Amino acid sequence: MYVAERIDFRERPRNFGQFLLDWGVVSAAQLLHAYSEMARTDVSLCDVLVSWGILTLDDACRLQADWLDLDYIECDDLIPDPAVLNRFDPQLCLKHAALPLWQQDGCYVIATGRPDPITTADLGLPGDPHEARFVFAQEPSIQAQLADHFRAELTRAAATRVSAGESCRDWARDGRYRIGVTLLASAGAGALLLLFPDPILTALFLWACITLAIAVTMKSISFLSYLTRPDPGRHGPTPPTTLNKRPKVSILVPLFKEREVARVLVKRLQRLNYPKSALDVVLILEETDLLTRAALDGAALPGWMRIVTVPDGQPRTKPRAMNYALDFCRGDIIGIYDAEDAPDPDQIDLVAARFAQAPDDLVCLQGILDYYNADQNWLARCFTTEYATWFRVMMPGMARLGFAIPLGGTTLFFRRDVLERLGGWDAHNVTEDADLGFRLARHGYRTEMLPTTTAEEANCRIIPWIKQRSRWLKGYMVTYLVHMRSPLQLLRQMGPWKFIGFQLHFVTALSQFLLAPLLWSCWLIVLGLPHPLSELGSPGLICGLSTLFFGVEICTMIFALRAVSGRAHRHLIPWVPTLHFYFPLGVFAAYKALFELVFQPFYWDKTQHGLSL
Repeated sequence: MYVAERIDFRERPRNFGQFLLDWGVVSAAQLLHAYSEMARTDVSLCDVLVSWGILTLDDACRLQADWLDLDYIECDDLIPDPAVLNRFDPQLCLKHAALPLWQQDGCYVIATGRPDPITTADLGLPGDPHEARFVFAQEPSIQAQLADHFRAELTRAAATRVSAGESCRDWARDGRYRIGVTLLASAGAGALLLLFPDPILTALFLWACITLAIAVTMKSISFLSYLTRPDPGRHGPTPPTTLNKRPKVSILVPLFKEREVARVLVKRLQRLNYPKSALDVVLILEETDLLTRAALDGAALPGWMRIVTVPDGQPRTKPRAMNYALDFCRGDIIGIYDAEDAPDPDQIDLVAARFAQAPDDLVCLQGILDYYNADQNWLARCFTTEYATWFRVMMPGMARLGFAIPLGGTTLFFRRDVLERLGGWDAHNVTEDADLGFRLARHGYRTEMLPTTTAEEANCRIIPWIKQRSRWLKGYMVTYLVHMRSPLQLLRQMGPWKFIGFQLHFVTALSQFLLAPLLWSCWLIVLGLPHPLSELGSPGLICGLSTLFFGVEICTMIFALRAVSGRAHRHLIPWVPTLHFYFPLGVFAAYKALFELVFQPFYWDKTQHGLSL
């Protein structure tokens, strides 16, 4: 069997376009149009023709093999020698779409799905880079063979990519110890409360008030910082600058039991106006999720969308699924969307343009999240108002102050090389986005807010809302405990300013949710009714607490009113005062999160989507 050497890949007597034209595969007009697309994107001619539907993937591969004088291996004949394949790094093979098959005359025979030159060193095997010969095959078939052969290794890697020191996965080994210590500590705390109720309740109440004052101060400073520049989402996104070459962008879309939104998602992503030849949308399915697979079987996926199936394993979480799919991506920029997302059409253009201009330490862009079902009911209106305040006011203000910011779970874009260097996401952390935001800061990288919006579905039912919020708060607790394993190291890595911001953000947020019932009693003071602490504190102290609590409520409304004062959200202004009845729902979520932190730290409480369709 004849196989061509790697060094011959680009030494052809005519280019591939002329080859296709001579064989009558494309017309001159189609070829010129394709060349125009290639001039503005960093993609191959085959990428363009397949994304446009002019060629099927199978036809494109066969034609490339003929042009390169390479043998073409059918999918059913792509059977590697296990002894040879085991010498290579599976993650590198996936990244380069290369499948080592066997050895022939002292050379490795490697199936490739791309006409780009690669060497055995690129695939993790040292030696003479010319000791390889190539055959051609379809990239999905190559990836399927690699996924099947290295199933155990890739499954294990997906759960353990992040270094042990920055992951919470070791909690699985300490389960009985953790539960035992928690039960003993709870019994001790209960006994102390029974023996000394007044001083303990007073101390807790004062801590709640102190953290409340710190929280509102931090929010007020962020708010003032935000006011010094326009809201990035108020006047629409800034048009992207002209790029010489638009890079390949891979979008990860984790799906799990998404029957209602799977087909709608495909239609929404088709509205993206980024060149489809440079877009690589990876729909991530769990192996056991037959429901979503059946829904997608009824949706005709374009050539720039594909499915990656994650082997069943533990923990069954979104970050583990994304870790697994990361090696299958083709792009230099990695983005994330959720199942129900509807991004702005020019969003990827903005991402590519910003990364092209940005310094190397800017490795993450976070878009603004909004909701398309804000008018569905009261809960959806409050949810939309809360997120508008966070994404349009607080996060831009925090970023401008130089604080590290916790990321949202979607409309995130990363430089791939840095994401891989940090190990991707902690598969065991159920708020993997917030964790990654601070992990980036620990390693000297920056995140920036991007003036583009993605519309999502607001959680519009109370029980699902509590479940979703409890997962977020549990992840917050886990993230804080993981990063505080070595406070001095964290301080050295983040620097004093970001370290202070980290402490203030987590301590105040968690304290406010867990101690909120004590703070609710301040309404008695505001209304002039007797308070349990009246006998323990001076009239001045009680008056000060009353002023603090009332002032915080006013500040909360001011922040929210500013966030929804734009044209798109102005209709929510009358509902801002009702946030006083919305935020108490978080208390139920906080105590559910605290329980699960001890007994089910890795449990992912799935949020059901599609309720507004």
